[in-house]
Amino acid sequence: MKTKRILLIALFISLAAALSIVERSIIIPPHPGVKLGLANVITLLSIIMLGHKDAFLVVLLRCVLATLVGGNPVSFLFSITGGLFSTLVMVLLWRTLSQHISIVNISIIGAICHNLGQLLVASWLAHELLIYSLLPILMISAVITGYAVGVVTRQVYKSLQARQVKVYS
Repeated sequence: MKTKRILLIALFISLAAALSIVERSIIIPPHPGVKLGLANVITLLSIIMLGHKDAFLVVLLRCVLATLVGGNPVSFLFSITGGLFSTLVMVLLWRTLSQHISIVNISIIGAICHNLGQLLVASWLAHELLIYSLLPILMISAVITGYAVGVVTRQVYKSLQARQVKVYS
């Protein structure tokens, strides 16, 4: 049981890092800062299948690995802040409201929190509140991408359940 859990954690970390790296090359209009958030599928699956401690581990190591492969200290700050803040909120929602709120809605809220965390870093680095003028674009994109990530996560989770992949949380 323990070996399978460690294997699943390692698989999630590697998938999330790979998705983060691939996603860097995808530019989405209207702003180059808008990303699909594909690695968040893995974050959500980690929350559901492994629990909050391992989900935070997956996010942390994903950010570190993606930065080592092709990032820089500034991209790490954006990634880790958005990733940890959104994971914290999604964990809290999953643990307290999963009977009343869908994984798609949790994903949307997580995407919004991810963007808010990154805006906080941007305003801190730039020493400029004008950066928050990007808020409408980033919130609209967060709802759209969060919805898509939530739908994909729901389908992948259902598929894993059908194949009787164990939940370890």
